[in-house]
Amino acid sequence: MSTLQDWLARLERLHPTEIELGLERVAAVARVLDVEKPAPTVITVAGTNGKGSCVATMEALLRAGGHSVGAYSSPHLLRFNERVRIDGSEVDDADLIQAFEAVEAARGQTSLTYFEFTTLAALWLFRRAGVAYALLEVGLGGRLDAVNLVDADLAIITSVAIDHEAWLGSDREVIGREKAGILRPGSPFICADPQPPLSVVSAAASLGAPSYFIGRDFTVDCSADGESYRFGDLTVAIPPVSLPRPSIVAAITALAVLEALPPRGVDEVLADIRLAGRCQQIRWRERSLLLDVGHNPAAAEYLARWLDANPVTGQTHALVAVMADKDLPGLFTPLREQVDSWHPALLPDNPRAADCAALLGGLKDAGVLADKVDERCPTVVDGLERLLVTAGPQDRLLVFGSFFTVAEVLQQIREEGDGESRP
Repeated sequence: MSTLQDWLARLERLHPTEIELGLERVAAVARVLDVEKPAPTVITVAGTNGKGSCVATMEALLRAGGHSVGAYSSPHLLRFNERVRIDGSEVDDADLIQAFEAVEAARGQTSLTYFEFTTLAALWLFRRAGVAYALLEVGLGGRLDAVNLVDADLAIITSVAIDHEAWLGSDREVIGREKAGILRPGSPFICADPQPPLSVVSAAASLGAPSYFIGRDFTVDCSADGESYRFGDLTVAIPPVSLPRPSIVAAITALAVLEALPPRGVDEVLADIRLAGRCQQIRWRERSLLLDVGHNPAAAEYLARWLDANPVTGQTHALVAVMADKDLPGLFTPLREQVDSWHPALLPDNPRAADCAALLGGLKDAGVLADKVDERCPTVVDGLERLLVTAGPQDRLLVFGSFFTVAEVLQQIREEGDGESRP
């Protein structure tokens, strides 16, 4: 196959189902590829929310300390290459194709899902590059996720909340047990969930994993002057960045446990971190946009707190498109008081996306007043165009609900010229 897009299109058709949890097939191919240990130190991150932010924070801190780092995260927003980074740079098409060819040669008759195939490619690239640290973000759950074929030298759980019920269940104890599957006997474990399920605590204890829990072993102190992180003798000022705080403190704690913090001030490094689609502020066409990929109730609660802490003089208009399998009332309820007008939108090219009736029903069930809701349900792009025209210069346009939703807007901005992004 000649192009990366050709390969990706083929991978989407390679396996009969999009998701098939389990490690037997992917681990067998990993042994052939010799990628079961892609780096001297492997850090695996699981969690309902905050995984990408945690990986980005560790990546920045390790690179500031002069370490070679491979980072694997998903999903991507605009380009598949975003998923695999080596020393801060996205892997280019040619190297990805070479990795895919290696996986194809190694798998023989073994069928792999899209995520399994691409995970193996990332591990192959990290091993070839000789990175010192491999940072691996779990795709779904933990115990049976393809990333978990690698034994983590350090495991992190950022949060445990209800999401992906069809695969993980609708109970935090059950979900926590799945996420705790990334822990290994005797290897350290960091938990940034302030109320961890008993299943997580019990799993760590039964494995003899040295464990560090937020609120017990490390803390974030809030004051009028900002926030500070404390772990043992280490104190770090946390700048007002837009990444979720629990993810930041989990990342700092993880590297403190490994004694891999950079000589440069950690607060300086944190101030430079920007992660697309996570409370991302953009000034575009003389309007203020806030983009967030949050798609579950816990993410919406964080977004609501962010909006409270960052008010505008005008109104907040929400353009929202969501996948149909999400808890729509749970997603909308936390934002009910922060949003002045709601504009449900469609993703017509995505068969998983919620239709107009579902979106309007979710808003009604969340107690959103009918006079606050625009019932026309345009596409995301058309809805954004309308808001750019009708919103005032002091208003804020909030775009949220899915990676797909934010990607539509970022693609539009890229095609017309980059907006001015700010912290």
